[in-house]
Amino acid sequence: MRVMVLQKPRSELVLEQRARPTPSPCEVFIRVEACGVCRTDLHVVDDELPNVPHPIVPGHEIVGRIEALGADITGLTVGERVGVPWLGGTCRHCAYCLSDQENLCDRPTFTGYTRDGGYASHVVAESDYVIPLDLETDPVAVAPLLCAGLIGWRCLQKAGPGRNLGLYGFGAAAHIIAQVARWQGRRVFAFTRSGDVAAQDFARACGAEWAGASDEPPPEQLDCAIILAPVGALVPLALKAVRKGGRVVCGGIHMTDIPSFPYRSLWEERELVSVANLTRADGHSFFAIARAAGVRTESVPYPLEQANAALADLREGRLKGAAVLVP
Repeated sequence: MRVMVLQKPRSELVLEQRARPTPSPCEVFIRVEACGVCRTDLHVVDDELPNVPHPIVPGHEIVGRIEALGADITGLTVGERVGVPWLGGTCRHCAYCLSDQENLCDRPTFTGYTRDGGYASHVVAESDYVIPLDLETDPVAVAPLLCAGLIGWRCLQKAGPGRNLGLYGFGAAAHIIAQVARWQGRRVFAFTRSGDVAAQDFARACGAEWAGASDEPPPEQLDCAIILAPVGALVPLALKAVRKGGRVVCGGIHMTDIPSFPYRSLWEERELVSVANLTRADGHSFFAIARAAGVRTESVPYPLEQANAALADLREGRLKGAAVLVP
């Protein structure tokens, strides 16, 4: 099997040939059809997350077909198409796992971070944490839903039912969740880097009724806002843009430091919350919503061997939508 490996922090990935592993009794062996390139992968490569093991194969937006089943597995079949998301496993017995908060598990594993992921021709995954997918789905189109979509969906739920929704950072996650928000009857206001006309045009094409620079005030007060760019300086801006009682959700796993801001920006019962990881329930609910909403992804395919180019394009903001590796 072929894998693109991060051998040390802040280095380019290297193509390796590895022997085919044997799945444990509770694992499945999957032939990767597509793997999305997520900003979290950049955080892994750039050593911005703690305790990244090396070597590691990144990638956690995986779509593939099962080629082999562990001895104890029931309910899945060889040839079935499945998705492998960021949450790779949990302990199942900590206080969080026992209270429907497995995304906060004390001893989790994460695909492409603490266990090898999908920048590969094949991957091994825990069977209880894969998501069955329709056989007729397009793997390249579906791959970004496995994280950009799932995290966006969790953020949208955390944001509450407000009608005027602000999205700060219009990339893979925002272009998916904007479609869901419009389907729900919300109004979408998109915030991009200053002068990024292409991103603003893309946001309007995805249903935003207004798009402008992140430091611009929106034409109307927001009921809620989701920050999807890893830029701490956006927090005070988003708090100023939401109404009294409004909520700002930080959706990233990593963010630069939040600058000091006056208490007045938070006062009047504005709320600032974060989203961490996802649950298996998020996966099952979101894919049903995505089908109902008719979500379409803007995906740019790259050969597996061009993973470094895909990461560079994401880092430099050259992508419209999501990059997807195709082994």
